[in-house]
Amino acid sequence: MAYLLTKSLHIVFVIAWMATVFYLPRILVNIAEAGNEPAVKARLELMGRRLYKFGHNMFGLAFLFGLVLWLYFHVTGGWLHAKLVLVALMLAYYIWTGRLLKRSIAGGALPSSKTLRILNELPVLVLIAIVFLVVAKPF
Repeated sequence: MAYLLTKSLHIVFVIAWMATVFYLPRILVNIAEAGNEPAVKARLELMGRRLYKFGHNMFGLAFLFGLVLWLYFHVTGGWLHAKLVLVALMLAYYIWTGRLLKRSIAGGALPSSKTLRILNELPVLVLIAIVFLVVAKPF
């Protein structure tokens, strides 16, 4: 029962973190399209800062429960190593979007909204690969 509870909590916090991974770039798109509307831009940047902090907390909890699965319940395998590499890529992407947000808050320029929209699709491909590895455990 403890294993199932830990695994369930890990999944819930991963889902919450993934929501931030997908939504933060959408906020960046809206900031890029806000143009000369300082009130709109300020509101979006505030939303982005709060979301980014929330995402850090969700990642931390997902990491903690994943660590318990690995160390206490001995979840292992080659698939896990591949999954962790992809999670590290996803985390790097998330940190990069956070830096873009911080750049915007500091008055710096963002990539075009079209570029941000395209980059927003990349995590979906990584997530598909992660889910496949976890479900199929191909190696």
